[in-house]
Parts: sequence; C-alpha cells; structure tokens
Amino acid sequence: MIKKSKKNQNTEVYALGHYIRMSAHKARRVIDQIRGRSYEETLMILELMPYRACYPIFKLIYSAAANASHNMGINEADLIISKAEVNESTTMKKLKPQARGRSYLIKRPTCHITIVLQDISLYKEYIKKYIKSYGYDLVQPKVIILFGLHNQKIILKIYKKIKKYGIVSKIMYKKI
Repeated sequence: MIKKSKKNQNTEVYALGHYIRMSAHKARRVIDQIRGRSYEETLMILELMPYRACYPIFKLIYSAAANASHNMGINEADLIISKAEVNESTTMKKLKPQARGRSYLIKRPTCHITIVLQDISLYKEYIKKYIKSYGYDLVQPKVIILFGLHNQKIILKIYKKIKKYGIVSKIMYKKI
C-alpha cells in the first residue's frame, strides 16, 4: 500500500510505503546507498543494484517525484532525497503443516518505508550568487574547477556549506 502526502508546501514531498513484505534490515541496505543523492542519480543506482528491495523503493521514489511534478509543479531534476528511513512493522505469521499432525510457524517480516524529496532550485540560485561573490563560477552542475591554489580556506568553507544540498560533489584544483 502506497500513500502519498506532502508537507511544507514549498520544498518537501513525502511518499510512504506501508506493510512492504521484506525485512527492514534488507531495505535499509538499499536506503543507505541513496540517502542524500539526486533523483536522477538515485534511479540509476536502483536500476543497477541486485537486491530485491530496490523495486519497492524505486516505485516509492518515482511516486514521490510524480507527486511533486503534478501537484506542485517542481522540476524532477531539482529534487534530492533529503530523508529516507525504514521502520519495522508487524510480522505476518502463517502455519505450515508438518509431519504427524504438527504445524510450523512461518514468520514474514514487513516494514514501512518513508521517502522525502526536497526541491533545491532555490538553494542553487543562492549558492551560485554566493560562489560568484568570491569570484568563482560553477562550470558543471556538480564540480567546481578552481585555477590556482589561493583562498583555499574560503573554498573549503563554501564547499562544506553547499555539499549538504547535493549541488556540488567535489572540487578540482588545477595549477595555472
């Protein structure tokens, strides 16, 4: 069962998957790989991972992005996974008949998965202005290329500030 809801009209979109029939431990193994990544990067990662937990998580992320674009008009390229969590749910129990009239209890764990996507388009504009104020420019969407090694402390300060929004993933230094 998939529920869609939204919180904070400006930036966040939720997708909740309840009673998904798999262990919470196995789902967390996948969720830990995608937390904090962009929407497009997450879809590529989930398609290539060999785990069974990828499919319901893929559906939840796709559902949340569709909800964001349809209900709020947010571009899917500007979404990042700001929060992803897996919680244990009830355990389904079945009886399997055994020899001599006995029965064996089969326990099937279930879990609840919560995915929160956040729009970072406002942060991108702010960060571009912030970086340009120091005299640098974003060359690619995820990489800052710097010429010369002057003002390294300032750049590291900027990098720490903007890495948490998923806009810049690394800094490349090139000597002049």
